[in-house]
Amino acid sequence: MSSSPDRSGAPDATAAPVALITGGGSGIGAAVARRLLDAGYRVTVTGRGEQRLRAFAAELGDPEGLSTVVGSTSDYDHIRSAVDRTLKEYGRLDTVVANAGIATHDSVAEGDPSGWTDMVLTNVLGPAFLVRASIDALKETRGRIVLIGSVAGFVPTPGNIYGATKWAVTGLAENTRRQVTEWGVGVTLIAPGRVETPFWDGYGSLPPGHLLTADQIADSVVWAIRQPEGVDINTVVVRPVGQPN
Repeated sequence: MSSSPDRSGAPDATAAPVALITGGGSGIGAAVARRLLDAGYRVTVTGRGEQRLRAFAAELGDPEGLSTVVGSTSDYDHIRSAVDRTLKEYGRLDTVVANAGIATHDSVAEGDPSGWTDMVLTNVLGPAFLVRASIDALKETRGRIVLIGSVAGFVPTPGNIYGATKWAVTGLAENTRRQVTEWGVGVTLIAPGRVETPFWDGYGSLPPGHLLTADQIADSVVWAIRQPEGVDINTVVVRPVGQPN
């Protein structure tokens, strides 16, 4: 989508599409933000770490079309505030990307339960909060909801609590689609396989084998967002070649 010219022949910046990305300061979220900014979008990114968001904005040269909002995706008031700020600053909202997610990298039978509550709140309630906070604005633009899931939300692995949260995201995507499609709002679930991102920091090392890059997943996200009007891409599973599960 591109902005339309005003009477002077210059592009109308207020007509440029707007995206809100949770967890947008690094990894897949940051890559999506870069792609959309390059495509002429105005973008709001959220994250828990103010320093990380500032560094991301500085890396891009503090572009005029980028806003950063510090907050937790597991707190509905924070998400609602990010949506409100985006609407106040840009006047519209065309796309939301529920990207924020964390993993405890442990198992149901042997793991540490102290980290599970935050993971479930972030990975499951976070996307639901974003849908609830943004749906009225998305109805007006006939926009799109993108949920970043995981191959782990399709393929069970032994004891994987993180995988269980992503199974919930897989269900949330289809449940949401069935409700909002009548309002002209599209829903896309992007389910990556192994990707080289800060996701693995808590694991201690990258997994073996070939990994996708955050930019490659961002390409899939932007491809789904920029489909022609009336086309609804619903589920995209993206694995690196060689990943068997």
